[in-house]
Amino acid sequence: MTERHGWMTTLAFRLAAVVFALLLTSAVLLMVGAPPLEAFRLILEGAFGSPRKIADIFVIWTPLLLTAAGLLFTFQAGLWNIGIEGQIILGAVFATWVLRIFQGTDTPPGVALTLAFVAAALGGMLWALLSGVLKVYGGVNEIFSGLGLDFVAVALVLYLVFGPWKRPGVGSMSGTEPFPRELWLPTLEGFRLSPWALGLAVVGWLVTMVLLLGTYYGLRLRAVGRNPRAAYLMMGLSSNRIILSAFALAGIFGGLAGAVQVTAVYHRLLPGISSGYGWLGLLIGMLVNFHPVWIGPVAWFFAMLNLGSIQLPIVLKVDSTLAGVLQGALVYSFLLGEGVRMKWLARRRRAGEAS
Repeated sequence: MTERHGWMTTLAFRLAAVVFALLLTSAVLLMVGAPPLEAFRLILEGAFGSPRKIADIFVIWTPLLLTAAGLLFTFQAGLWNIGIEGQIILGAVFATWVLRIFQGTDTPPGVALTLAFVAAALGGMLWALLSGVLKVYGGVNEIFSGLGLDFVAVALVLYLVFGPWKRPGVGSMSGTEPFPRELWLPTLEGFRLSPWALGLAVVGWLVTMVLLLGTYYGLRLRAVGRNPRAAYLMMGLSSNRIILSAFALAGIFGGLAGAVQVTAVYHRLLPGISSGYGWLGLLIGMLVNFHPVWIGPVAWFFAMLNLGSIQLPIVLKVDSTLAGVLQGALVYSFLLGEGVRMKWLARRRRAGEAS
């Protein structure tokens, strides 16, 4: 099969996966008595109905891109970093802690915000390394340790919000007292979008592409992820060090996403500060088959779905989690389509060899 035919086959299977995902989502809508075409129209209108809404897509895209990009380091090393939600939360906690220290002092806001991001990266890294250490030295599967640490992180935020960091006189699910405006990342006039946060996410995405596609470190990650024993015998690579470094980098990105949530989106610490971006990042990584180039556009598409679905409960009385149904259906369809494609290619290859 020529390279051109191979590319066309891949495109055909992926388009079929998109169609299947749309049909699956339409079936769910019909079951709850909602017209599918109207629901899809409302999603598009909710995402692109005004310049402010388009800017809000990038508000969601920014932490989501950081999260998904960081997860690729652990994906490439053959690791399922389920603890990414906790790493986002710990980044937010560390950023809040630093901002609370400098709040009301004469420290320049730029310095306070910079230190908050550094602390957030450190907090996310330390939380991720806990999973790494448990796997490397304790033999604990990273899925189980990550889930456990996620629960601990959520409990920690609840304790802080309803305990030592609660609003004066009352603890509330609305979070801590908002920070003064000088401790917010600057936003575009009339919009919620911070160009500083957006720039950080884009730089993080570019760094991920360079490290994974253009450096020896990226090659070592892939080698350990595919076969740790062969990587050691043929390249002398220590899988333990590679695993810990992958967790550290993923945690740094997750922590930075948490800092963005605190300084550019909510301006305080909330119990739901992660907004589920860790779980979405996992879906995005699977959808792009762990390829860093496609992380940006796919994360943007997921952000668009999240924003656009807000109108569904208002107009169609359909829960906004329909966006999650479509996202999950896309991932399922792409994985199923990729498996079918690989089997089809293998069958054609065997038929060609036999003839």
